[in-house]
Order: sequence, then C-alpha cells, then structure tokens
Amino acid sequence: MIRVFQPPRLSAGVSAGLLVLRLLAGLAFLYHGYPKIQNPFGWMPPSSGFPGVFQALAAVSEFGGGLAWMLGLLTPMASFGLACTMAVAVWMHAAVLHDPFVALQGGRSWELAGVYLCVAVLLLLAGPGRFSVDRVVFGEKA
Repeated sequence: MIRVFQPPRLSAGVSAGLLVLRLLAGLAFLYHGYPKIQNPFGWMPPSSGFPGVFQALAAVSEFGGGLAWMLGLLTPMASFGLACTMAVAVWMHAAVLHDPFVALQGGRSWELAGVYLCVAVLLLLAGPGRFSVDRVVFGEKA
C-alpha cells in the first residue's frame, strides 16, 4: 500500500533543500497573508462575491500556513490549506478573470499562484524533511 502522507526517509541534502523551500515560500506567504489577517472577513472587495468566511479561511491559511511552513510544524495540514487556497486563486485568475499565465506587460496573471500551488503539493507529498518541528514531535513519521 502506498503511504501518501507518510513520506519515506529523506537524505540530509534533500531535507536541506526542503528547509530552504519552506523558509522562502513560508516567508512569502507571511508577507501575502499579513495584510489579509488584519481584516480577515473583508480584505476582498464586495464585488468579488466571496463570503467573509472564505476570505478568513484564505487569510488564516496564508499567514498561519506560512508560519507553519517556516517552522516545519503541522506541514501536511498547512500544505493542504495552502494548496486549496492557491487552487482557488488559480481558478479565479485563469477561468473566471481569464488572466494570462504570465503578464509580460505587467498586470494580473496566475503564474505565482500556480507556482505556490506546486510548492504546496510538493510539501504535502514529500513532507517537511528532517529539519522541522514535525520531525522533533512526530519522529520518523514526519
């Protein structure tokens, strides 16, 4: 049986790479999530059509998920929340707003949300690596 949420033991080099990825992507999510967490139920304009509770879920997943990634704490849960948030962002930009993948002349695109979605899926499947709070708390299972 394949164990999706119990990744295999990773080498020190791979774990170091995951640490760098978690720190950089986590910091980026902290910066993206901080203004949203200041007004979690109303950071989007009313014309967006997203209820306040969904805005709050996105704000918490970005800010809290970014912090969790940096620490390597509850990484699968943080990764799942961020993957869901980024999937909605990709869908909104690509399917609803018809934004391009890359905006060469500036403006909106779904490139960054797509990259963050891939990072979230990677961390969901690979786990946080050796250098994480998850490893200290959960041992070899992390």
